[in-house]
Amino acid sequence: MISGIIMILIAIWVYQTVIRAKKGNVLWWVAGSAVVFFASLVLADIFCIEIIDALGGKDIGGDYDPSLTDARDRKTQEAAGGLFMPAICELFPSILSFLVVAVIRTQFILKEALTPANLFSGIKELFTSIKDSFKTSN
Repeated sequence: MISGIIMILIAIWVYQTVIRAKKGNVLWWVAGSAVVFFASLVLADIFCIEIIDALGGKDIGGDYDPSLTDARDRKTQEAAGGLFMPAICELFPSILSFLVVAVIRTQFILKEALTPANLFSGIKELFTSIKDSFKTSN
């Protein structure tokens, strides 16, 4: 759920960046950022599942149960990590995926240096444009 909302915001953010940078192939940039977001999200989820299973002492061998493919489905309250690991594994994939798209946006679309100001530039304008889209003209 959180990742879906972040993905929508990232798509709008990349779209606005490509338009402002006057680049061609706007939809290719947006689609590419969506693919990168989901790929890094899946890899981060797999990483979290492996950590939770390792902390829980489960053997990740031939008897591994692949039906539990979501880190949030894992029961870790009794195991090492307690309530902390599921909270981390809920937010970590989305944050990591956002940062990966931010780096690609800064390096390849804006062609600027990787600084915190450049990585997060345009976020204020994103929310301002969303807020302004709800205004009605009388």
